[in-house]
Amino acid sequence: MSQGVTAVVLAGGMGTRFHPYTEIVPKPMIPIGVDEKPVLEYIVKWLSRFGVKKYVFLVNYRWRYIQNYFGDGSRFNVEITYSIDEPNGYTNTGGSILKAYREGLFTGTVIIWYGDILAPLDVKDLLNYHQSKRGDLTLVVTKKYKVPVGVATLGSDFSIIEMREKPDLDINATIGVGVLETKILDDDLEEKLGLNFDFMGDLIPWLITKRAKIYGYVYNGDWFDVGSLEKYKKLDNNYLRELFKL
Repeated sequence: MSQGVTAVVLAGGMGTRFHPYTEIVPKPMIPIGVDEKPVLEYIVKWLSRFGVKKYVFLVNYRWRYIQNYFGDGSRFNVEITYSIDEPNGYTNTGGSILKAYREGLFTGTVIIWYGDILAPLDVKDLLNYHQSKRGDLTLVVTKKYKVPVGVATLGSDFSIIEMREKPDLDINATIGVGVLETKILDDDLEEKLGLNFDFMGDLIPWLITKRAKIYGYVYNGDWFDVGSLEKYKKLDNNYLRELFKL
């Protein structure tokens, strides 16, 4: 199934949490690992292991930097096309996806992958799960979510009776990866949500109100959010090399 699927990678953010580095390099091109390869390269190489050969990069900020590095994808034995956000038109994560779809850059079943997320998950298993559910959208969720602050438990008189420093919360956290059936983009999204809307924060809640079939795929493995300088500095580059074996 994965050979006929397109990976839609969200890579257009300004990376404000990475300043001042992103004043020069767009966030998805930040080097990671022992070999200092861009985050985007990790994503492409991981997905291509499972037969994903077609990619659409949704880009905006300093997008030529990304295009100059990846080109048409032939260097990585894949096919890459680009959809550039419009300043006064389609923008934000949801608007970017809708724009590329309206341009005919992908159709059918697509993998949505945020460009600052690394997750060595079994893509074939994810796609098989999505297909078995016959749903409209599958979101990868994990219980491995560590909050970046301490969590206090208060007594009846508001005294602190327990303190946990950066605990793992038992919640179903989305990690920025999913599988989407593009038929759900055929409705009057522009009329309801406009051109500038968020995929997770706006589109999915709207789809839920429309009773779209949305499922969660539970992933218990490691994943990394490289979305901020603080998280970037905590990456274990040797562990990344071992985990992704790139």
